[in-house]
Amino acid sequence: MFAVFATFLLCLMSVSRSAPLACEELVHPLDQLDPHHLEGRWALVAGSLNHSSSMEALKLRDSITMYFSNGSETSYFSYTQINRFGDQCQYQFYNISVEGSSFTFDVGNRFNLNGTFLYTSCPDCVVMHWIVKSKRRKSVDLYLLSRRRSVGEKELKEFKAQLECYQLPTPVVMDPTKELCPEQPVSRPTAAVAQNEEKTEEQNA
Repeated sequence: MFAVFATFLLCLMSVSRSAPLACEELVHPLDQLDPHHLEGRWALVAGSLNHSSSMEALKLRDSITMYFSNGSETSYFSYTQINRFGDQCQYQFYNISVEGSSFTFDVGNRFNLNGTFLYTSCPDCVVMHWIVKSKRRKSVDLYLLSRRRSVGEKELKEFKAQLECYQLPTPVVMDPTKELCPEQPVSRPTAAVAQNEEKTEEQNA
């Protein structure tokens, strides 16, 4: 009887230790991000954040594309985010600085956006942890980007586990059949689209 009880205690201790260790690994920032790995086109596969109106805005987007291009210095990148709404494409351009696994968006004094690249076992993915602060918004965001339009069940399950570690809601998973926008605008945005860009700029995906 004592042996059975001792085994039960060991099992409990094992479970209690494994849960926090799992989160420690899942939310651990990358030790170093290879700048060459970051360059090029990425598609948003899934995302979640703890700001309800921005979460609803994310659900309205048919597809989201991100482009990173390295500048003259390895720590600076040009970042382009392209949101598709039906047949309209919204282009947002920023400069970001990357140091190790941390990054900061240059958005002037409008709001603060910085974060880290997190661990992922997916070889052609990146996981971005954003912290957004403005007068109207303070949120924690998590985004799964991939070279592919969708990832495997195991990879998506890992991302959902990361969300649980941050206590974020069930993610918005993008429809991989929806078309991506071209890298460059075909023409100048209309006034209506330009106004929409200003209104949604702080949502940043």
